[in-house]
Amino acid sequence: MITPIPEDKLAGIREALFRGQKIEAIKLYRESADTGLAEAKTAVEKLEAELRAASPEKFTAAAPRKGCLGVVVIICALVAVVIFLVTRP
Repeated sequence: MITPIPEDKLAGIREALFRGQKIEAIKLYRESADTGLAEAKTAVEKLEAELRAASPEKFTAAAPRKGCLGVVVIICALVAVVIFLVTRP
């Protein structure tokens, strides 16, 4: 059963979903409705589906990944250059 949420709390949950922060939205839902994790997750996923159908333009693009692939590539390139310079006759 989905527990009704006050409009001010629901606005915060919507904003978290629009920013792509589903876990934050679930936490907010749990605090607002005093429900368990499974019920909150189900309710938030249902809300997200409704919001995506009603206004998909409000959802922000996926956040850039915070990986280190670029750093690894640069280090590998520098190591290759150093090896090339050291082994050159």
